[in-house]
Amino acid sequence: QVRVVESGGGLVQPGDSLRLSCTVSGGSFGGYAMGWFRQAPGKEREFVAAIAWSGDRTFYGDSVKGRFTISRDNAKNEVYLQMSNLTPDDTATYYCAADPNPTTPQTKEVYYDFWGQGTQVTVSS
Repeated sequence: QVRVVESGGGLVQPGDSLRLSCTVSGGSFGGYAMGWFRQAPGKEREFVAAIAWSGDRTFYGDSVKGRFTISRDNAKNEVYLQMSNLTPDDTATYYCAADPNPTTPQTKEVYYDFWGQGTQVTVSS
């Protein structure tokens, strides 16, 4: 009964910023690490960012490092992805995922048990 829901996607121009949000609800859900992945047509699903439950450890994919920031507000059961300096290569469906292991942010899909349906981000001029 755990539900993961992304929001905040949309159409933006190159160089713009966008903030994605993800909420987790339902079930007997305690601490969890959270991750963001993305997939564009014709490309493999790509790791974007991950954060431990405590928020003290984060990882980023090389393609977004320095431009994207992952953060969380555990009181709200929310995780965010702040994206800046967006390029057309960032165009993809962005997925939020929850890992019941709260300690270590993981970069592989297999570690995440609960997934949202995705939110579309399109970067185009």
